[in-house]
Amino acid sequence: MQQKSKIENSDVKVMVAKVGRCAKAVKGGRKFTFSVLSIAGDGKGKVGIGLGKAGEVADARDKAEQNAKKNMIRVPLRDSRTLHHDIEMKFCSGKVKMRAAPAGTGIIAGGAIRVLCEVLGIKDIVVKSVASTNPHNMVKAAVHGLKNIKSLRYIAEKRGKKVGDIVGAREAQATRSRLY
Repeated sequence: MQQKSKIENSDVKVMVAKVGRCAKAVKGGRKFTFSVLSIAGDGKGKVGIGLGKAGEVADARDKAEQNAKKNMIRVPLRDSRTLHHDIEMKFCSGKVKMRAAPAGTGIIAGGAIRVLCEVLGIKDIVVKSVASTNPHNMVKAAVHGLKNIKSLRYIAEKRGKKVGDIVGAREAQATRSRLY
């Protein structure tokens, strides 16, 4: 059992999104504690976030890595490069708008969201963070939005239709809206 988890996590890439420092005044001076926000992903549609806190940065990073690997979710990607549909999600004060982009666009995002997209395996996306710039809230909003993504295959299966029927209806609607 232990061997399987090591093999499974061997291709997981972990990146640090933010390192925070907090100081407490004590009798002998200041006592520092550190918090690390890590994002883990396999580059093929799995991603997880983790927070670790400790007296040393290395210990906090290790805790964050373990937490991120433990909390990984699967995200369906279109053509293994972008999202199936646009997302707008809010978590606390952080609000994130994520839009699917055509091939060759690249990752247009900043800060922690860029790290999230890189480890997730998204190659073409446009992201705008509205309201807060707090990396914790922005990343959590993005992950909550990514949890809600539904693939075309899933939607077609749920409706009892074929994928072609759904795509054909979408294209017909887009053509009608352009004419009027």
